[in-house]
Amino acid sequence: MNAKKRALGKGLSALLDRSGFEDKSYYDVNKDLLAVGTVGKVPIDIIEPNPYQPRSNFDAEAMNELATSIKEQGVIQPVTLRKTEDNTLQLVSGERRLKAAKMAGLADIPAYIVIAEDRAMLEIAIVENIQRENLNPVEIALGYKQLIEDHGLTQEKLSERLGKSRPSISNHLRLLNLPGEIQIGLRQELISMGHAKALLAVRDLQTLNDLYQDILDQHLSVREVEEIIKNLEDLDQQEEKPELKKTSRPGPTEAQITFQKELEEIFSTAVTIKNNKKGKGSIVIGFKSPGEFERIASLLKK
Repeated sequence: MNAKKRALGKGLSALLDRSGFEDKSYYDVNKDLLAVGTVGKVPIDIIEPNPYQPRSNFDAEAMNELATSIKEQGVIQPVTLRKTEDNTLQLVSGERRLKAAKMAGLADIPAYIVIAEDRAMLEIAIVENIQRENLNPVEIALGYKQLIEDHGLTQEKLSERLGKSRPSISNHLRLLNLPGEIQIGLRQELISMGHAKALLAVRDLQTLNDLYQDILDQHLSVREVEEIIKNLEDLDQQEEKPELKKTSRPGPTEAQITFQKELEEIFSTAVTIKNNKKGKGSIVIGFKSPGEFERIASLLKK
């Protein structure tokens, strides 16, 4: 187990100190609602959801498998509940187990009962899910954002509390700057975290959306996307900073300049004509995405 995992485990243990818990066979709601530090079965219908749960997507097939397992073997690991100020029981962690137990038709579920503040509830929910690697990157980012905004934590403090590196937290938060459609694609695993990080470098919104669609249509790898973006940046630099005329290389003639403009109108993209001292040269037609390349190629074939 690596250092990060150990740090996460320590953080969760500190938040959920279950030492000294009393094991009870059943949690009597009417007689024992105020008891804290108990372990026993709790009626499912009295458990309130965790309002700080960062996880929003649950794989249907995985949930069905878990429900089948629970129906056959029961819930092996108790969920964690907290006693609120108005004497209700609120879920802290174990939402998958609780949902699957409901699907399996169980009336009650084994649970730890603790006292936890709102911030601790959110931290526990995030840490538990990160440990199990169940959250997608966008859900992790939203959880980080909520901790930072609701409780005034800096990225550095959040890094210490969750046992995550500061660059990792920063990279996840930057994902929230992507358009909603791309965030949804990341949630649904249509693209990877690597794809998303690469797309963050694209400044033009239309180019960003076009490249995202190319990733989906052409199943581009992260390396291919990074190469495309690098080419885009090089092309943008050429457009923003016109090449200075060098005495050793003759510039385009008036006829070539006229022809260059005609080509740019035909292909709707930047075209460059270069000459050398021997009278030879090249015509460079720029493209900003695989889709644009296919469009230009089809025009050339006509």
